[in-house]
Amino acid sequence: MNEVTKKRPEFRNINIFNDVRTYRLPAAGVLSILHRVSGIIMFVLLPFLLWVFDMSLRTPETFTSVTGIFRDGLWILPGFLVKLGVLVLVWAFLHHLCAGVRHLFMDVNHHAVNKEFGRKSALASFAVSLALTVVFGAKIFGLY
Repeated sequence: MNEVTKKRPEFRNINIFNDVRTYRLPAAGVLSILHRVSGIIMFVLLPFLLWVFDMSLRTPETFTSVTGIFRDGLWILPGFLVKLGVLVLVWAFLHHLCAGVRHLFMDVNHHAVNKEFGRKSALASFAVSLALTVVFGAKIFGLY
């Protein structure tokens, strides 16, 4: 027999104990997972955000107490941890926004969807969201 046989690619399932530590997702995969994580963070912290917004708009005294939360802290959390929590929320919003704009752009421009564009746009989304988070973080922590 003179048949040409090609070796077929082998697709293995990932072993949770051995392969997960060494498996590397592409940048677009990491962006996608963090897009979901940032959405969950925003959803979980929504009651806190609504409470802070409500308190800041009631009276001048409650506005002063809300600004005091960032200076003095909240219950057992010191002010630094409150600011860090707000920074995490800011990162979640900015990351979710940048990744969402990327997804919308890819939905509109079907011809732009390929592996190279996915990698470059994921890295650009990371860069923009992290740069904006640094700017807002400097403002939150009073660096300027």
